[in-house]
Amino acid sequence: MDSLNPESPIAAEPTVTSSPRVWKFWGTSFWGLVVFAAMFIGQLAVVAWFLFRQSEPINQETFADAVGIVVSNGLTISLSVITGLPAVALALWIAIRIKGARFADYLGLRSFSWINLAIGVVALFVLVMGWDAVSRATGREVEPGFMGDVLKTARADGALWILVFAFCVAAPITEEFFARGFLYRGWSESFLRVPGAIVLSSLVWTGLHLQYNWYFLGEVFSIGLLLGYLRYRSGSTWLTIILHGLNNLGAVVQTILLTNS
Repeated sequence: MDSLNPESPIAAEPTVTSSPRVWKFWGTSFWGLVVFAAMFIGQLAVVAWFLFRQSEPINQETFADAVGIVVSNGLTISLSVITGLPAVALALWIAIRIKGARFADYLGLRSFSWINLAIGVVALFVLVMGWDAVSRATGREVEPGFMGDVLKTARADGALWILVFAFCVAAPITEEFFARGFLYRGWSESFLRVPGAIVLSSLVWTGLHLQYNWYFLGEVFSIGLLLGYLRYRSGSTWLTIILHGLNNLGAVVQTILLTNS
């Protein structure tokens, strides 16, 4: 495997990489919080809309129960994930525009080679299968219960395809723009360099999945490290978006099969 030396030719970005028009550690951290807030607001808007549509009046005593019902619904979760995408894209556009950089260049939205795609698919498959094997060997569930519950409610509402689009298209684009696109770009050009940027962006990405228990968070973190390395190796965030989407698609299909068995 290639060294994580930032001077490695594989890691070389286009001319814009060495440009001073890049947010470094603190700038990237600040705008990362802004982007996260935008994502949260975009997703919260859907939850609020569903709450206002409740047929029963909501008061202080019933508010917590009403929120619990809404946020556990597959359709609500799917639509909130989808609305998070334009909110994140807008916040990122503002942050990048301030630096006078091009959106696609800054986030690494460039082509990648077939060999990097093949390496990514094989590595991701081996990693996920390894975690699944450990799950079975230790008597753990292969898929988190959260996924099964969300899928059942989405199917009951006739929203299964909305869920598939949200989890396999919208979520990968949103999260990869944020983690492997924006955070990695700025942090890798700070004192953290490439290794630190991969680790820290993976930790932040893992923090977006707190609905899972510690075991599945460990799996998410390891996948984040792999995606971070592939982002470094290929210089392409489109590659990590595709691999992220394939991973989520595999998880959705596996959950469908398990819930039908």
